[in-house]
Amino acid sequence: MTVRRVVPNVHSEAVEESREFYGLLGLEEVMNHGWIMTLASSSSPAAQVSFMSGDKTAPVTPDMSVEVDDVDAAYAVMRESGAEIVHPLQDEEWGVRRFFVRDPNGRVVNVLGHR
Repeated sequence: MTVRRVVPNVHSEAVEESREFYGLLGLEEVMNHGWIMTLASSSSPAAQVSFMSGDKTAPVTPDMSVEVDDVDAAYAVMRESGAEIVHPLQDEEWGVRRFFVRDPNGRVVNVLGHR
């Protein structure tokens, strides 16, 4: 399993204001679904941050997202380890397959792969 990127997710009710603020630092909007917006560096596209008003299909807002090349393998590893699965593995309408797991610090991690 290979990690493709790690993105902090900031729970925010000021998504538009965040785009303007972080735009001053050179980050540009690369995705916006209304409830989640991702900003990235044009010179280093894997440098990203997302702002979420809430998650569309999950009961909690994750603290970070980890994109992997094989989300099914990641899910199997986490289940076998006994980690708490917060949101089950599922395909989402916006083109990702994902699940949420709680880390040892109590943080919720969105583990995903693009389809």
